[in-house]
Amino acid sequence: MTEDDPTTETDGDPLDAGERRTAVRDRYARIATESSSCCGDAGSGSDTAIERASEVGYSDDDLRDIAPGANLGLGCGNPTAIAGLEEGDTVLDLGSGGGFDCFLAAREVGAAGRVIGVDMTPEMIETARENIDPNDTTNVEFRLGEIEHLPVADESVDVIVSNCVINLSADKSQVFREAYRVLRPGGRLAVSDVVLTAELPADVRTDPASVAACVGGASSIPALEAMLTDAGFTDVAIEPKADSESFIRDWDDERDVSDYVVAATIEGEKPAP
Repeated sequence: MTEDDPTTETDGDPLDAGERRTAVRDRYARIATESSSCCGDAGSGSDTAIERASEVGYSDDDLRDIAPGANLGLGCGNPTAIAGLEEGDTVLDLGSGGGFDCFLAAREVGAAGRVIGVDMTPEMIETARENIDPNDTTNVEFRLGEIEHLPVADESVDVIVSNCVINLSADKSQVFREAYRVLRPGGRLAVSDVVLTAELPADVRTDPASVAACVGGASSIPALEAMLTDAGFTDVAIEPKADSESFIRDWDDERDVSDYVVAATIEGEKPAP
């Protein structure tokens, strides 16, 4: 273990995968049903949720154009802003939540495009499907499934986005292998997530609540780079966002978790033939 690589993951996770999955599913089921955000009470579309979305990088147009029920105050960035979406693209959102990023993507790809959201929490899928009509869209669908085992056909997607979700997985290497499988040759991954910058205290990494809150399961940049490369991705780029400290420090009432994690953009491409 070195200063530049605070975790020696393969994924180095001390939590049982089943325990992690249950903690994550329970937390996000509660968020969906209680309309509270990941970081405290904030009804979907409330002033607090809107403020949090603005803090992590969504524009006023983004917040105005999408019906408020889709914004649950989740995320650590704006993946659609870095995805370079084009008319007619097929887009896949890993961990789609209430559908906010899916509806933003649908606006970019137009009627000729298609957007698929995958989430493992039935309550989130129900919430997202209820948001389709208010957003007046016909090219978005939501599928129940795990991001480690995507219910998506091989080589059927142009762009994959995700917002602060992959850190929740107990098997990130499998997530990236699945992402590679479903991408068409020449397709790309554009993700907002958190990355580890210092070794987490043991009580944080082993706490199911911390893992479900996007802290305890974070991986280091070198570990993520290795996973993406091993999966087959090229042109891998992971860029920390220095200004994310301003909102990450509010994620935990007991400690400043910005000492350990930072938001980042994570990108990679599937080589064309």
